[in-house]
Amino acid sequence: MGVRAIMAKYDLEYEDIDIINSQENYAEMVAKSGQPLSPCVEVDGIMLADVSGEEVEDYLVKNNLVASTDKDAEAPTDRGCSDEEHEKMRQSQPIRFF
Repeated sequence: MGVRAIMAKYDLEYEDIDIINSQENYAEMVAKSGQPLSPCVEVDGIMLADVSGEEVEDYLVKNNLVASTDKDAEAPTDRGCSDEEHEKMRQSQPIRFF
C-alpha cells in the first residue's frame, strides 16, 4: 500500500501486477528482480526490488523523476504489507461484470 500511496501522492500512472493470484506474474517478478520478495517497482527499466514507498519516493526524487512535495501520502510508506493484508489479497475473488 505504501508504494501505491507514493504513486497517488505524485499523481503517477502505474500498472499494478497481481503476483499473489498469478504464478506467471510472480515468476516474472522473480526473474526480473533476482529475488522473491515484493513489492518490486520497475522504473524506466531499473528494478527496485523489495522496496518501501519511502524508498521508491527517494529514488524518484533523487533521479529528478518527480519534484519533492510536502503533500502527505494516504497510507504508511515505511513498510510493506503485513501477512494479514497479503492473505486478504490472496483470498479475494475478482469482481466480474456480465
